[in-house]
Amino acid sequence: KGILYKREEYLHRYPVCWRCESELVFRLVDEWFISMDELRYRIMDVARKVNWIPEFGLDRELDWLRNMHDWCISKKRYWGLALPIYECNCGHFEVIGGEMELEERAIEGWKSFEGHSPHRPWIDAVKIKCPECGSKVSRIPDVGNPWLDAGIVPYSTLDYRHNRSYWKEWFPAEFITECFHQQFRNWFYSLLAMSTVLEGREPFQTVLGHARVLDENGEEMHKSRGNAIWFDEAAERMGVEVMRWMFARQNPAVNLNFGYGAAEEVKRNFLTLWNSYSFFVTYANLDRFDPTKEQVDPRDRSLLDRWLLARLNLLIQTARTQMDRYNVAGVVRAVDDFIEGLSNWYIRRSRRRFWKSENDRDKAAAYLTLYETLVSLCKILAPILPFLAEELYQNLVRTQDPLAPESLHLCDYPVPDTDMIDPGLLEDMEWAIKVVNLARSARNKAGVKIRQPLSQLIIAVDDQKVISAIGRTEFLIKEEVNVKGISFVTDLSQILTLNARPNFKVLGPRLGKLAGKVAEKIKGLGSEEIALISKGSAVEVEVAGKSLRIEPEDVEIVASEKDLVSESEDHLTVALDTTLTEALLDEGFAREFIHKIQNMRKAAGFAIADRINIYYQTTDRLRKAVEVFEDHIKAETLCIGFMEGDKRGDLRESCRINGEPAEIAVERIPDHG
Repeated sequence: KGILYKREEYLHRYPVCWRCESELVFRLVDEWFISMDELRYRIMDVARKVNWIPEFGLDRELDWLRNMHDWCISKKRYWGLALPIYECNCGHFEVIGGEMELEERAIEGWKSFEGHSPHRPWIDAVKIKCPECGSKVSRIPDVGNPWLDAGIVPYSTLDYRHNRSYWKEWFPAEFITECFHQQFRNWFYSLLAMSTVLEGREPFQTVLGHARVLDENGEEMHKSRGNAIWFDEAAERMGVEVMRWMFARQNPAVNLNFGYGAAEEVKRNFLTLWNSYSFFVTYANLDRFDPTKEQVDPRDRSLLDRWLLARLNLLIQTARTQMDRYNVAGVVRAVDDFIEGLSNWYIRRSRRRFWKSENDRDKAAAYLTLYETLVSLCKILAPILPFLAEELYQNLVRTQDPLAPESLHLCDYPVPDTDMIDPGLLEDMEWAIKVVNLARSARNKAGVKIRQPLSQLIIAVDDQKVISAIGRTEFLIKEEVNVKGISFVTDLSQILTLNARPNFKVLGPRLGKLAGKVAEKIKGLGSEEIALISKGSAVEVEVAGKSLRIEPEDVEIVASEKDLVSESEDHLTVALDTTLTEALLDEGFAREFIHKIQNMRKAAGFAIADRINIYYQTTDRLRKAVEVFEDHIKAETLCIGFMEGDKRGDLRESCRINGEPAEIAVERIPDHG
């Protein structure tokens, strides 16, 4: 007819079956609804009494209740909760309230139904009489929306209708959890709605809603896409404890991208814990350490021991607090941080205490501290890593004390000893670790190995409390950074040359036309003024006859080093003097020589306690160094015979020690007493 102006094709989403992806057809049908206008605000009041985790869950639930339409409660299905609605052709309908009422009203089919659950087909045999017209009325063929069933769980499963006193013992639930992707309008909502109508109160005290599990790329997992990971496959390839840790450490408000790549990171964390445990077991077995016989008062132990026990008790305190808040991810993060400190600070700094041959009080204190820490860690981890924690517990505790609880999971959760939490000590060690990390970065910048001793570490800080804190842990810092001395300066210009340049991004908007003149003033600032600005203070300058303040944010401080290598973080700067004397070089050679021998011992398969002979051939320069430090080398490597000469031994290698060529052989001494 020439009326059509234009025709276009549009790509739009079309409904398909979630299982077979067949195209679906929308169909209009009559359904049954519960009117929500009188209920929504009552339900909202009840929802506000619940502890929502994450907190935004309450806002989402209230938003749903505020905007939802009437609740559709019927489904055109066969299996499900049979809706007890009887609708007569005359237009009258009734809702039956229970079996007793149905039996009283039944005029047909009760005998066929009696003894069966109220589901189809048995319930459909029962007919009642319409009180309006007297006709025989059947139940409607619809079944209930599944969320009706889910909503009455706190009542249907606890015998609410027949034993109210029993129900009261268990209601409300302390805790429920589900993926919040759809549950604000499904399960959470149906529970709240049912309980509001039946009891006028909350059906649960706390709800933890969590996000979804997706694949590693953040896509939904589907068998048809080939990106689905089945539980059995994941359990076999990555292990169930790894899976538990991945779920436990995840912020529940954020989707978890699940896959084998993420599992590898978790395995590395597990390996750190396992290596710490293995370190203890190895040396405890060598020394026949018995935790039931050794006693050293924690207050009499070393600074490192007391620091670890302070951190341990702080961890226990944190774990209990976060568990009480259902914040398992907070526990996992705290444990990860603790294990990092245990392995890379405590054990690293305490190795010599375990290695030394004499069994003195200090060695016993080290064993006890590490033992108590590992056992407590097992108990902290028990709810999260039940199998791994049990494995450690059985070997650490049950082998030593047969009267101990048979299983870790029969033990009490640890309680913190708050007297052991020393905030001052924790802060001191935090500063020490910060200094060490900066010094290591400075060494890396200079290309100087940690095994090469240096003469001086200079720390620039103008806070006397920080200087005192670092001073109390100076001996640890010197050993870890491998320097002979530590000194302090309060003025950064003593170790760095400071220059100032204008920050035009700040100056322009703040000063307008005067910005250019102020910029020239900044370029001409003296060293004292630059030092003040670097410490966060403002300075006064005169511009066009006016006095103006130059704020720290107006200036970019550019530092260059004065024959030193430095690193800075916040208001802390450390610098290393990398000048190497002959004595320092000798010691560096000796340390590298020891490192090489230890690696050869391991490669040769020697036991930790095995005594050895060492044979070497090298240059005059390296020979001089190893002769100076011969006693130290022998003590560190469990060497009995230290000889220059050409011998094969159990393992022989050609190598370079700090650039000097060498031939080294190691030989195990059999049955050395």
